[in-house]
Amino acid sequence: MVDLLAQLVAYRSVGDAETEAQARVAAEMRSLGLCVDEWDIDVDALSSDPDFSAEVERHVAAGVVGTWEGPEHTLMLNGHIDVVPVGDEARWATPPWVATEVDGAIYGRGTADMKGGLVCALGSIRALRQAGVAPAVGLVVASVVAEEDGGAGTLATLLRGHSADAAIILEPTAGAVAPSQAGALGFRITVPGKPAHGASRTEGVSAIEKYAVVHNALLALETSRNTRFSDPLYADHPLPLAISVGTLRAGEWSSTVPDIAVAEGRYGVAPGELVGAARSEFSAWIAAAAATDPWLAENPPEIEWWGGQFHPATTDPNHSLVTKLAGCARAVTGLATDVCGVPYGSDLRHLVNRGAIPTVLYGPGDPRIAHRANEYVPISDLIEVAQTITLAALRFGTLELRRNA
Repeated sequence: MVDLLAQLVAYRSVGDAETEAQARVAAEMRSLGLCVDEWDIDVDALSSDPDFSAEVERHVAAGVVGTWEGPEHTLMLNGHIDVVPVGDEARWATPPWVATEVDGAIYGRGTADMKGGLVCALGSIRALRQAGVAPAVGLVVASVVAEEDGGAGTLATLLRGHSADAAIILEPTAGAVAPSQAGALGFRITVPGKPAHGASRTEGVSAIEKYAVVHNALLALETSRNTRFSDPLYADHPLPLAISVGTLRAGEWSSTVPDIAVAEGRYGVAPGELVGAARSEFSAWIAAAAATDPWLAENPPEIEWWGGQFHPATTDPNHSLVTKLAGCARAVTGLATDVCGVPYGSDLRHLVNRGAIPTVLYGPGDPRIAHRANEYVPISDLIEVAQTITLAALRFGTLELRRNA
């Protein structure tokens, strides 16, 4: 698994550059005797689907699914091959595109999020093959693209006809089984100003200063929504419905009062909350804040729902998939397994909401180190997760995986 992970890390599979890495995964699947479906995703056609969203302009996308035919019911192991950019490489202690072992962990972009999870799925298949043991369920391994910016790969996999009676997405969860995810809606807010020479700035209106009014409203909205939110699956998360501004652009010249400020970010949505209602509340808070400012009252900010639109989704925490997988993890580690929700978006919502597939997140690594410099996954996590999903494949009976179980 470590050798395969090192090979996958070497592929710089950021958005719209995943095809070579997908071909390597497909080759690995074939070497394990899986029946492989490898296809070119029609991005233009897919973009017309109501559940499509993306931040990356895509020209090519590859789908890869490997299947081990088995009994009547099937378990999908889902993982994404795309990674986020590495940022300033000077912040990395080891080269981000070279898997490097340090103190029992593998460092490099994607080791935790989530090429490590993919190699666990393939490692489980290899272990079963080498042991000469057939799983109790059919296995479907889906390697998907475009998860980081909207989930187009998993959506395309469902539309291709690939499904299952239950699914495990091998995202990093630090050993927990997560049957619920909050939503995360990408937004763009454009705040107008009035240009003027910087030497006579009072004759203009700074869009940066007016954006501050909007930003304070976002902070107040975040506090209000999190104060009202209560769900035992999220009891350990101090801010389950975060609102975060990731980019802020304003002005074109240092001595000119900026006439526009554009903020882009993500808006947390509660499990079970209607997305339309969440968007309406967002817009209402911005409008109320603008009404308190004479300039913004006459020149209101514009709101766009842009980029990744990760709707919330939940599998019943009492579903047999959840309880049985937690039991398998406990059998492997000897430790109690947390069952919790996660505050970020993932492909769970496509599998649950669109595919009607009971799904959980469970995988190696700590999600808190994802998207950071010096990302890593402990080798012990890779082993434990591979052992757990192998045990699940052997223990899960057909009755336990029925969708209405």
